[in-house]
Amino acid sequence: MIDHDRLFKELLTTFIVEFLKLFLPKVAASLDPDSLESINQEVFTDVTAGEKHAVDILMKGRVNGEDTHFLIQIENQSSKQTNFSKRMYVYFSRLYEKYDLPVVAVAVFSYDKPLKREPSRHTLKFLGKKILDYHYEVVQLNRLDWQKFLGTPNPIASALMSKMKIEPEDRPIVKAQCVAMMFGLQLDEARSKLIEGFVETYIPLDENQDQVFRTELDKLLPPAAKEKAMEVLTTWEKYGLERGMRKGLQEGRQEGRQEGRQEGRQEGEVSLLLRQLGYKVGELTPEIKARIQSLPESGLDVLSKALFNFSTVDDLNNWIAQQQ
Repeated sequence: MIDHDRLFKELLTTFIVEFLKLFLPKVAASLDPDSLESINQEVFTDVTAGEKHAVDILMKGRVNGEDTHFLIQIENQSSKQTNFSKRMYVYFSRLYEKYDLPVVAVAVFSYDKPLKREPSRHTLKFLGKKILDYHYEVVQLNRLDWQKFLGTPNPIASALMSKMKIEPEDRPIVKAQCVAMMFGLQLDEARSKLIEGFVETYIPLDENQDQVFRTELDKLLPPAAKEKAMEVLTTWEKYGLERGMRKGLQEGRQEGRQEGRQEGRQEGEVSLLLRQLGYKVGELTPEIKARIQSLPESGLDVLSKALFNFSTVDDLNNWIAQQQ
C-alpha cells in the first residue's frame, strides 16, 4: 500500500515555500523564507474518543521586516473524513493556546474521489446565533485542472499535477508534462529525485501508455535534456516502480501479477527511502545502503515513519543499530 501521508509530508516539507507561492501567494510574499523552522510534531489526545491525532506539518516563520511570527499548519487528507472541519478547528485552538501566534492553516485534499467541494470553515450556531466561524485554506487537488498549471516555474506544480483532475487518456501526456517541467527548473539531484518518485508513484502507466509518454516527452524536451531524461527513465525502471506491474501483466497469470507487484513495491519503496534519507542526512555509505536494503518489509515501514526525526547520519546509524 502507498503511504500517501509520508509522500505528501516529504514533498510539502521540502517545497514549503514553493507551495505557499503557488497556492497562498499573499502569505508567501509576507514570509521571510530564511526564518522558517520546523516544529516538533504536535500530538493531540482526544480522551473521550480514546484517540491520538498528530499535526502533519507545522512550521514557524517571521513576517518580512518585522518581529512578528506566525505558524503554518498543513494537513494532508488522502481519504474522505467525516467532520474534518471540526478537527481543523480543534488543531487551531490548541496551537493558538500553546504558542499564542496566528495560525495559517491549510488542508490539502489529495484523494481521487469524491469530487464534491470540501468545506473551508467550521461554524457553530446555537439558539439562532452564530457563535463560531473558523476559516482555513483548502487545496483540493481533484478539482484542479492540470492544464492551468502547465509551464508554471514551480517544482511543487510539476509534482502535484500528477494528483489533479486527469482524464484517463491524458495520463501519459500529464506525466510527460510533469517531467518536462521538472527538467526546466534545474533542481539539485535530491529534489529532482523526490519529484520523480512522486510523479512515478501517482501516474503509473501500462505498456501502451508508456510509449505515448515517451513520444510526448521527446517532443517537449530540448535536445540537451533528452539524454538526461532517458537516464532518468532507465533509473525508474531499474527501481522497479513500473517493472513489477509489467512483469505480472506479461505473464498473464495471477501468481505472476502478485509477484510482480510485490517486487515492484519493495524495490520502489527501498529506492524512495534511500533518496529521502540522502536528502535528510546527507550522502549514505554503501554499507548503510546495504543494511537498509536488507531490512524486511516491516522494517522498511517503520523506517519510513522514523526518517522524519533524523537530522544526521548518526541518527540513522543509531536507529539501524537498534533494529539488530
